[in-house]
Amino acid sequence: MLKRRALKATLWSGADVLLRQGLQFVITIVLARLVGPADFGTVATLALFVGMATVLMDGGFSAALLQSRDIDHTDESTVFWFNLVIGALLSGILAAASPAIAKFYGMPALRELTPVLGLTVFIASLGTIHATLINKRLEFDTLIRVNLVAVLASGTVAIILALHRYGIWALAAQALVMAVVTTAMLWFVDAWRPAWIFSRKSAHKLFAFSSYQLASSLLDAAYNRFYTLILGRWFGASELGYYGNAENMRQMPARFLSAVLLRAAFPMFAQAAHNPKTLRRGLQLSIRGTMLLNAPAMLGAAALADPLVRFLFGSSWAPAAPVLVVLCIAGALYPVQALNVQALMAQGHARLVFGTSVVKVVVGLAFTLAGAWFGMLGIAWSQVAAALFALYVNTFYTAKLLGYGMGAQARDFLPSVLIAALMGVSVSMLERFWQWPGHATLRLAVLVGMGATFFFAIAVLLRIHALRDVALLVRGNPRAEVEKASTL
Repeated sequence: MLKRRALKATLWSGADVLLRQGLQFVITIVLARLVGPADFGTVATLALFVGMATVLMDGGFSAALLQSRDIDHTDESTVFWFNLVIGALLSGILAAASPAIAKFYGMPALRELTPVLGLTVFIASLGTIHATLINKRLEFDTLIRVNLVAVLASGTVAIILALHRYGIWALAAQALVMAVVTTAMLWFVDAWRPAWIFSRKSAHKLFAFSSYQLASSLLDAAYNRFYTLILGRWFGASELGYYGNAENMRQMPARFLSAVLLRAAFPMFAQAAHNPKTLRRGLQLSIRGTMLLNAPAMLGAAALADPLVRFLFGSSWAPAAPVLVVLCIAGALYPVQALNVQALMAQGHARLVFGTSVVKVVVGLAFTLAGAWFGMLGIAWSQVAAALFALYVNTFYTAKLLGYGMGAQARDFLPSVLIAALMGVSVSMLERFWQWPGHATLRLAVLVGMGATFFFAIAVLLRIHALRDVALLVRGNPRAEVEKASTL
């Protein structure tokens, strides 16, 4: 029963990401044709501040509630009031800091924009506990309804305002309406209500669980949005708009893989945590399977970046295409990094994962600063260097603990990467030299179809192990499939 619920929850979670992110992406495409890159970049300058404020507002307590089994209503109410007070405080701090932020970036519009986007932190604090409890009950179908309504409502408002030439305020309204509708829907669909109580004992107990999670999340938020500070301050809003949209395009496959394949892998790793041989085999199976999907998606997008950007966003966004090429190269090995971290977490090495995260973030920030000397593309290439370094760090400890390090893993994922690279080169040459007078949309569709057919035809012809392992990964009892599979 539990395995069936977990599988059902994984499928619903994947559907949530696919529908929500897909719909959000369609809305972004429409808005990109109505609102210029500079307006997107102006709003993106606040991503670092709002993102870190959101992490601080939660305090890592959501993860603690998800992990802990002995949680009562007092604990839940304590988290609610903590989130509410901290959310209000952080929204106030952002509003007070708006003149300084506007002066730092040299963008007067941020003086009025910062308090509005900062308000989303407080609004989100009202619904964080509801979303956490729904997640804990694995009711992802409920979250789908909430998220779809919020995305549709916020997207509709933003598009209407963009049509009336409200520019950055259309994008700000999208974020504000998203927060309001999401919180309202969470209160409507979930019967949980807080008690008028705040327990210091509960807060202390939960913080013992959440401290590493909070620190790790803050590091991730700072690093993942650091480029907004560099580009917005020294290169301008338009450059940040180009880079931000390229980054959003690159992240779509990663978000889907995280929601479906990586979530499916973690329970398998947890079951095998005390059997290194089985865990090693499970990690191998997962790496082969996820890279079979991620490598062609990333390198295919890199190969067709220019026509893809022009088709989706219009010719005014063409400067984003070279950035997308490089970011897709950086994202090609993302599943390998994530799966190695999942394997370490399944073995209970949370402190080790946090320590390696600190090292990776520090080095990644240094790469970003070095890349900034070469502009937008330099920052993008710094992400490639950071991804390779992160892969080395993650596989170093997997090699020590499981005997499955960089070399062994490379032998498993390189077939998919090499076939995807060959596919990318072939499709790129066709796109560049094939002078077909047909419609650009049809031409792009044909190139995508040819690339996918080429990749899977070569994979089948060479009989790479990943094809078989994908089938093993999605069956109902992953641990049993791992144990039946051939040994390394």
